[in-house]
Amino acid sequence: MMNTNTAINYNIIAVDFDGTLCAECFPYIGEPNLPLICALLEQKKLGKKLILWTCRCGDRLSEAVEWCADQGLTFDAVNENLPEIIDLYGSDSRKITADLYIDDKSALPALTAI
Repeated sequence: MMNTNTAINYNIIAVDFDGTLCAECFPYIGEPNLPLICALLEQKKLGKKLILWTCRCGDRLSEAVEWCADQGLTFDAVNENLPEIIDLYGSDSRKITADLYIDDKSALPALTAI
């Protein structure tokens, strides 16, 4: 059953790994993007929720999560929605619910001609 409490206000940031948190060199892990990591650490201190949203899976995902922890960066969820969001909507959709998506492959629809 879906929770209908719409008064909940989340500040959720979903961030990609390869090419975003670190330089792109999959399957290896590139140099850290220190300005972004520092900005995310600051957002976490402000109470924002962080989700690691990456195509990595299995051992490669575990390596990425461990690498992030070595940078001091921990996540409220990894490749899934926050438990509160799953409860709110009654399921864990394939698309991550976030207020901000940080990804090296992103584009602003209004500014992008295909």
